[in-house]
Amino acid sequence: MMLLLHGLGATGGVWRGLTGAYDGPALAPDLPGHGTAAWTTTYSFAAHAAAVLPLLERFEAPVPVLGHSMGGVVALELARLAPRRVERVVAVGVKVSWPPEDAARAQAMAARPAATYDSRTEAVDRFLRVSGLAGLVDAADPMLDDAVVDREAEGEGSGWRLAQDPRTFGVGVPDMVGLLASVSCPVVLARGEHDPMVSHDDLAALVPDPVTLTGLGHNAHVEDPTAVLALP
Repeated sequence: MMLLLHGLGATGGVWRGLTGAYDGPALAPDLPGHGTAAWTTTYSFAAHAAAVLPLLERFEAPVPVLGHSMGGVVALELARLAPRRVERVVAVGVKVSWPPEDAARAQAMAARPAATYDSRTEAVDRFLRVSGLAGLVDAADPMLDDAVVDREAEGEGSGWRLAQDPRTFGVGVPDMVGLLASVSCPVVLARGEHDPMVSHDDLAALVPDPVTLTGLGHNAHVEDPTAVLALP
């Protein structure tokens, strides 16, 4: 059994390749404000962790948790919240360096209203860019069905929008030092070699043995699911 937590702007569907390669059951929920999950007024890493905790409570044995980017921080929050439920954490592509301008940009994005697009094609294109999946996932892929919303079908008027609540960009800046100090399970921090959001040195400042996955980018779990699945 494994719990898989997607990154900011994505959905649980991004784990499809990995679950297909995994020899066992896996849960890949949509985090609050993403995909099919409900929107709320505010978002935080801790609140995301609390939202998925009931999934772990179904099992008696501790479960490994694999998180991508924001999902990696949520995985650590989950390990802090419920140490007896989490066997280990593997966090891939977590942005750990947050210059003030990056944090301000995220807050500005959180303050914007949800944009409306004239067509599903335009909404899908925006989703692929926001989630960093452009060029990795085909626009006709069924996994995108949960990523965009037909506003007319929802009684909101015409056009399409992303399923993601823009306010999710306000999730905050992670306290990685504090989180790592507060969890008792084994933790692996990893990144793709070509990930522009986090460097090897960034991770080496936090843990003694970070892993860099050769030839991969920020969405390493989509590019090469087996390489991510093989992380210790």
